[in-house]
Amino acid sequence: MTDRHSPEGAHTYRAPSGLVILIPSALLAIFLLADTVVRGSWGQMFLVAPWVLFALWLVYEISYVSTVRVDAQGVRVQNMLRRTSFGWSRVRDIDLRWQLQFALDDGRDLVCYGGPARARPPRKFRGEEVEVTVPTGVRALTELRDRWQSAPVDDAPIRREWDLLAIIVLGVIVAWALGAIYVAQAGAF
Repeated sequence: MTDRHSPEGAHTYRAPSGLVILIPSALLAIFLLADTVVRGSWGQMFLVAPWVLFALWLVYEISYVSTVRVDAQGVRVQNMLRRTSFGWSRVRDIDLRWQLQFALDDGRDLVCYGGPARARPPRKFRGEEVEVTVPTGVRALTELRDRWQSAPVDDAPIRREWDLLAIIVLGVIVAWALGAIYVAQAGAF
């Protein structure tokens, strides 16, 4: 998927299963919170909400947020709460084990949880001919290697940082949960 607001030729790789897991989880969270309001009250919903939102936050962080974004200047990898950005000149090798993996010039290997992954070969049923195709992970690896080989040399540093917005949201949910525990212990609801 290409972002409209990104430089020309930028491409974002994301595991397709992330959205498949996130949408039903969000719908389940909405249903649970609405059911709490219908069967209980708004006050009870505010006591239950942080636990439901924490579970939804976990699903979001584990299944959806991990991505690999590439453009002409370099790569930005988001692995759950960590972001790593680097220019193409910092890459020593690109490989596809179970997930996409960058070997960087600082000696570390960066495994990308949200990028292209190795797929199993298609199942062959009795009497059925399986058309031989190149798996999407291998095609993505080829595209990445071509980009890496044709990238201009630059001195962009390797930057590692935390996803502060996700950590702040987690802090708000935890504070809300502690408040809900306090209110429930006080017996207000």
